Amino acid sequence: MPARARTAAARPRDLELTSREAAQLLRLTTPHAVQRFISAIPANHELDGETAYSVRQVLRQRRAHCIEGAFVAACALWLHGDPPLLMHLDCARSDAPHVIALFRRRGCWGAISKSNSVGLRYRDPVYRTLRELALSYFHEYCDRRGARTLRSYSRPFDLRRIAPAEWVTSLGSCASVDARLAAAPHFPLVSGAQARALSRRDAFERRVGQLAEHPRR
Repeated sequence: MPARARTAAARPRDLELTSREAAQLLRLTTPHAVQRFISAIPANHELDGETAYSVRQVLRQRRAHCIEGAFVAACALWLHGDPPLLMHLDCARSDAPHVIALFRRRGCWGAISKSNSVGLRYRDPVYRTLRELALSYFHEYCDRRGARTLRSYSRPFDLRRIAPAEWVTSLGSCASVDARLAAAPHFPLVSGAQARALSRRDAFERRVGQLAEHPRR
């Protein structure tokens, strides 16, 4: 079994990356290195309204939220021969969806995740199925009232289906890409009866859940 699901590595010039942009991403030779890079980028708190930054905008603005970090991660993975795959995690109406970048090693799935909270983070490639990977986020996926809100996950969304100008180098909003990802087929993680019987975070978990890697200033 191959060590990774190989694909044709993207060339920086095909993605219209500048030499500086390419150099930043080509240094990230492992998924964990990609994760460290996007974790170090300050959180995009969207103080001026909702955004959907491209890879270029994230590198210039030096801020990102989940899908913006996922774009950067997918682009970096693609430059090193992994397919640029995203997964959309959907939730109850009281919470916000999340987006992760997927990679595969020795037949198992892992994920790179830009999150300002303690739970929705990197996942080592130890999950045999995408459902297992999605469920690894279930316990920590909570709204402000402590309710567990994760409900479904999408099949892998291959960004090679979309022109790089729409998510790598765009200077406008990438909201249309976000919308396509959200509209992709999803698979349920819990039944309605299970969702109604879910526990809530206790007081200790709620305190820990308030920790932020990049606090709003």
